[in-house]
Amino acid sequence: MPEVAELAYTPAVAAATAPIYDRMKRVVPAIEWPFHAPLVHAINELKREHNAVILAHNYQTPEIFHGVADIVGDSLALAAKATQTDADVIVLAGVHFMAETAKLLNPAKTVLIPSRNAGCSLADSITAADVQLLREAHPGVPVVAYVNTSAEVKAEVDICCTSGNAVEVVESLGVDRVIFLPDEYLAKYVATQTKVEIIAWKGHCEVHERFTGAEIEDFRRRFDRLTVIAHPECPPDVLEAADFVGSTARMIDFVGSEKPPRVLMVTECSMSDNVAAASPETEFVRPCNLCPHMKTVTLSSILESLQTLEPRVEIPDALAARARRSVERMLAVKPK
Repeated sequence: MPEVAELAYTPAVAAATAPIYDRMKRVVPAIEWPFHAPLVHAINELKREHNAVILAHNYQTPEIFHGVADIVGDSLALAAKATQTDADVIVLAGVHFMAETAKLLNPAKTVLIPSRNAGCSLADSITAADVQLLREAHPGVPVVAYVNTSAEVKAEVDICCTSGNAVEVVESLGVDRVIFLPDEYLAKYVATQTKVEIIAWKGHCEVHERFTGAEIEDFRRRFDRLTVIAHPECPPDVLEAADFVGSTARMIDFVGSEKPPRVLMVTECSMSDNVAAASPETEFVRPCNLCPHMKTVTLSSILESLQTLEPRVEIPDALAARARRSVERMLAVKPK
């Protein structure tokens, strides 16, 4: 197998990857493509060799999202679609909890995470021991965990959710109070959408917590006809300043259906690039907060992962069985 240093932008590679570049030419400068194309070509060849599929989160860079990914989406979409693939190998171009979730739902498959450093501030903000203490403090109150949590935490809760189905999951339990963890801002947003009392944990996403309402208003002063759409992991003053609040999938749907002339997506900024590639009628204003963990996944790390079939995600069977239950309960909740 070729090493990264040996890959070259040959006429054959240029021809093979030209249709791929056409999908992202609005957001990837032509001068950069000769550096990406040999990696993209090699990765796509190795996928066929290993019967592998690449799942990429919306926050991945365009050369990954549009260049090598077979399945793309937010956490809920990736979790659901991971169960539908007949591939032998799943490469999760995202962060570690997403790869764990894919492994929970596909225990017999090889699941790879291209970067060992692809963590998550939310997942790191709570432990299984914390969940046990919460249960002791609030006996009998069910626990809902955002999917942005470790397998150890998932094993201690009643059901998981994503930002896209959090309200439906909370209301599916048919109770008056729930513990919601770990994202405090998502919990506060859910509380505004339901009559169920929400007991929140104080975890935050290091990307979304940096946005402020004052920053949004400054963008409005600088750009006329600006539509602001925000992820519910943002602080409350940001959500109050937004025109639309929704999960990454719902933000993408909003742009596709409403076709605003100019939009500010208040989330991880690679997502704006990925949506912009498919939305030529909309101008994107980018407040660029990058996820440092997502960005440890690169074309080079994906290529190396497919060459070595490492690093593999492994979860002990007993732990996996308990954690899988909470994820499967989430997937069984029907959207409104």
